[in-house]
Amino acid sequence: MLVTLLLSRSNPFAFLPSIILGIASLPKHLIPSTGGLSGANLSHWALTCLPILITNKPESAPAPALSAGIHAVLNREILVLLYPLHQALCTTLHYLTTTSLLTAELQLLSISLIELLLLATSPQTTILKALLWGGGIGMLITCGRVLVWGVALARVPKWRFRQAGMPIKSRSGSFRRRSPFIKIGSLFGKNVAATESSEDEEVHDLPPQRLKLNTRDSMPVYDMNEENGSVSAVDPKSKVNFMNGDAKSTAEQSFSMNRRHTLPSLTSLPPRSSTRTPSGRRKRAASSSVQAFFYLTQRQASIRKWLYAGYVYFCVLAIILVGIREYVQRSALHGNEPIGWALGYLFGDLPWFRMQVIIYNLQRWICIPPRSGREHEESCYMGWVEHLRQASFGPANTRLILCGYWLAIIVVGLAIVLRLSSIYEVDTRRKVFHFMMVAMLLPATYVDPTFAALALSLMLAIFLLLDLFRASQLPPLSKHLAYFLTPYVDGRDLKGPVVISHIFLLIGCAIPLWLSLGTLPRTGKDCLAGWEVPIREVSMVSGVICVGMGDAAASLIGRRYGRRKWLWGGGKSIEGSVAFATAVGLALMLAKAWLRIGGWPANNDDSWFMTIMKAGVAAGIASLTEAVLTGGNDNVVVPVILWLCVKGLDI
Repeated sequence: MLVTLLLSRSNPFAFLPSIILGIASLPKHLIPSTGGLSGANLSHWALTCLPILITNKPESAPAPALSAGIHAVLNREILVLLYPLHQALCTTLHYLTTTSLLTAELQLLSISLIELLLLATSPQTTILKALLWGGGIGMLITCGRVLVWGVALARVPKWRFRQAGMPIKSRSGSFRRRSPFIKIGSLFGKNVAATESSEDEEVHDLPPQRLKLNTRDSMPVYDMNEENGSVSAVDPKSKVNFMNGDAKSTAEQSFSMNRRHTLPSLTSLPPRSSTRTPSGRRKRAASSSVQAFFYLTQRQASIRKWLYAGYVYFCVLAIILVGIREYVQRSALHGNEPIGWALGYLFGDLPWFRMQVIIYNLQRWICIPPRSGREHEESCYMGWVEHLRQASFGPANTRLILCGYWLAIIVVGLAIVLRLSSIYEVDTRRKVFHFMMVAMLLPATYVDPTFAALALSLMLAIFLLLDLFRASQLPPLSKHLAYFLTPYVDGRDLKGPVVISHIFLLIGCAIPLWLSLGTLPRTGKDCLAGWEVPIREVSMVSGVICVGMGDAAASLIGRRYGRRKWLWGGGKSIEGSVAFATAVGLALMLAKAWLRIGGWPANNDDSWFMTIMKAGVAAGIASLTEAVLTGGNDNVVVPVILWLCVKGLDI
């Protein structure tokens, strides 16, 4: 609700859906349950409909203030369905993440996704909506069952697969006769079927034959008699046959024999239990989805894994190139083809590229941005950095420079992380990624905020897709991704199937930028309409400051010098909180200084004394929030709190 209060200044009609979703996220124990359809609480649903009844009709709002999207949001039929949509989305997200997220984090994620679905109007948020909603629903529909099969197949160990050449188990699960291998294993007190199957799976019997357990002359040869179910041991040297305790020579000489240290009789074995192992432990039941793959050989299982992976990769390409591409072209890029638009967005200022587009008559596909008209100006009213961007390099060339700068930071950061792997602990190595985000986004966000927002949206989609491949154990990427992420995971990543640290780090840096762009007016011409903002704000980089500097300082100082703990527990130290507030306060001042040095039009002209006071208040509130949040992942909630403080105080 606090976020909506700040965003509603530019879009006041978005306040009603936020109120409804806020009521829908109340804990179920606070509202009397009356039952309902599919577990829905009708009284809770009716409570979410009250704000709709007491508000004016959408038609009473001023017509110029309502766009097509706002009309759709204020449609009462849509507002009434927000509660069941929220409940269904929470259930789906909980299924996908299992225990990776707390209940509060799950509610916030669901509300954020619904708000994105309803209120996305700018090109950047529309692309983000297409990636998350279009890609997510498309993957669930086309690849849901295949991913489940792939995970079940990956859970089967290699020794559980059927050996090549052995008959396949019947469909009914019953067996005509028991395998000689299982009988021989039972003679030695080892229940082979109990070891190889979690319930009572066995394999078909091989044809009656003499089983030679050892080819040496000194070892006996065992013979299976199917008529009475007995096992006989034949000594190849003496031609003596030992059958159930009786020794019979080939010369028909029989003598009685002591049964000590001999094979026991099959009739004296205890009955085989289908629920207990020979040692008395309860057998671990395998799921039916896992048992369905026991009839495969290892080669067949490998082929099936690659078939699953190929199908998933094909569906991903189809969703991106057909569904998402078509939606982005129609809703975000004003009818321009996304691939051609991206080429012009990045390479449109290169003379040879523009010439090639004109020579081959590709203007209808590749959008060449117009010249800024400031190439010969000596200065720019928007500051020297903007003058370099518009007149000296060009907007498209500036984006290429930013891409090269980000790539260099990633390469250097990964080299440092790999070098520190054998020296420092996991938490210290993880903080290198935090400092990488600061180095990448703190100086570059002001240069081109919309391009930074687009890059973060694309990286979030790539991270989610790669983690889906890793969790689904699809070849050939899953093993390499798991091998790379294993040295950097902590206890929060082990709660569920999703490794959330790097995803939450990216989201924590991106959300304040996305929210800040949602409160600013847009400019731009032709194919780049909506891709420029006239002013810059410190709130754009508040997420980078919080996650990259505040959280890193609190962790590094608190772990080494933290002696005094907070009264409410949780392991957070007062020294770490002080380090968090100090780092955030200094970083906010640094961001304000860079905003003024760069010469961009800012949101205010406060004195440095007033800026220092505001930065101290915002840093203190964010530090207390970080100290209180002991159970969840603070890489998302604390940046939003800091954005609220920075935006609300107008730093």
